Amino acid sequence: MFGIGELTILLLVIVAVLAVKRLPDLTRSAGKAARILKSEKRALRDEDGDGPRSSPRVIRRETTERDS
Repeated sequence: MFGIGELTILLLVIVAVLAVKRLPDLTRSAGKAARILKSEKRALRDEDGDGPRSSPRVIRRETTERDS
């Protein structure tokens, strides 16, 4: 009969053969997830104002009250 070492090697070979068929789909979905995460991070940074700051926007003929 097979020992533990042979069963482990056989299991790894079976997993590798089955994974080869799904590997392109997995890498494609990982790339999509990375792009989504990057765009969401950029959107949050722009929304929060943590990005590079430019000079303040001046609106003429409009006054605002400052909070103390």
